[in-house]
Amino acid sequence: MQTLAVLLEEVRACHLCEGLPLGPNPILQAASGAKILIAGQAPGAKTHEKGRPFDDASGDRLRHWLGVDKASFYDPGRFAILPMGFCFPGSIIRQGRRQGDMPPRPECAAAWRERLLAHLPHVELTLVLGTYALDWHLPQHRGLTVEATDWQAHWPKLLVLPHPSPRNGLWLKRHPEFEANVIPKLQQRVSGLLGLN
Repeated sequence: MQTLAVLLEEVRACHLCEGLPLGPNPILQAASGAKILIAGQAPGAKTHEKGRPFDDASGDRLRHWLGVDKASFYDPGRFAILPMGFCFPGSIIRQGRRQGDMPPRPECAAAWRERLLAHLPHVELTLVLGTYALDWHLPQHRGLTVEATDWQAHWPKLLVLPHPSPRNGLWLKRHPEFEANVIPKLQQRVSGLLGLN
């Protein structure tokens, strides 16, 4: 089997999705010692420009949920960040206005996901963000929303989270139990896995 370093070089040179609006720019983070996997959707336009995942308001909220600082979060030996698509898929435009991002391109997960996950033998917690990641990681729940997925069903190995985007502020207001009940348990689990206690 090829090493993870060689595989990551191959992924970062990937051009499967040549027709993307901003061109291919695979963004991911991984090291074989990672204890926590963050399985998101796909990078947004800002992430494409910066070249670093979750370096925005969504990342600030996600790090708050996890109870970690940026140094810990961007340590690939602690956190693997593997979205379902590694490149910005483009924007949904309706009536001349941007309505969000396109879904992750399916060829990305088909080409890379299993191969990358095989190099992450120490992952003890997978955080699933959004429906595309939910459908891949929990195919038996395909089509369910975050709300309809019992967060305790796969705990403490896997946790389905809403996307930490500021656009989900209304969802968080409607579900105060999430930040009251789930986040403290998540922070305790992360702290224990990373030896931050």
